[in-house]
Amino acid sequence: MAFTDDLAEQRGYLLRFARLQLRNDAWAEDVVSETIVAALARPQAFEQRSQLKTWLVGILKHKVVDVLRQRAREVNVDALDEGHDDGFDALVFTADGHFASPPADWGNPEQDLSSRQFFMVLEACTEKLPATMGRVFLMREWLELSCEEICKELQITSTNLYVQLHRARLRLRECLGLSWFQAPSTSRT
Repeated sequence: MAFTDDLAEQRGYLLRFARLQLRNDAWAEDVVSETIVAALARPQAFEQRSQLKTWLVGILKHKVVDVLRQRAREVNVDALDEGHDDGFDALVFTADGHFASPPADWGNPEQDLSSRQFFMVLEACTEKLPATMGRVFLMREWLELSCEEICKELQITSTNLYVQLHRARLRLRECLGLSWFQAPSTSRT
């Protein structure tokens, strides 16, 4: 019974993760349900070499990739326009290609990585990304799909992919800089 309760506690996190990637509530509900059913079907597969959440996210990643492959034609990729320029680069870089303002001192990022609160801020920053940019970033960095797979899945060029990833990383860096690294350290636990 405790395993079932532990699974139920992770459902909210899994659902947020799936929604971030799929950008479709129904698909997210489906993959989370499939993940929990898979975990319930083979509880012995959880060998406690990692946390339950980590094990479940591993299952969920595969389910999300399956949905992305199955429903590729249903996904709206019109917003991924190669010619689209939102002026973001002009806010970050000077005319000679250098950063307009140097990045803030991030202290000891390795120590922050172990912080639950840091991951909550990172998740919130990821949710703020435009839908298509967030999707591309999550496919590459969280689902660990190759660039070729992402380009094929979304029917975009590698140039467009790299531009989207670059912009997503810049926005995440800015958001983390404002929301975490420049925040008073006394507010972190």
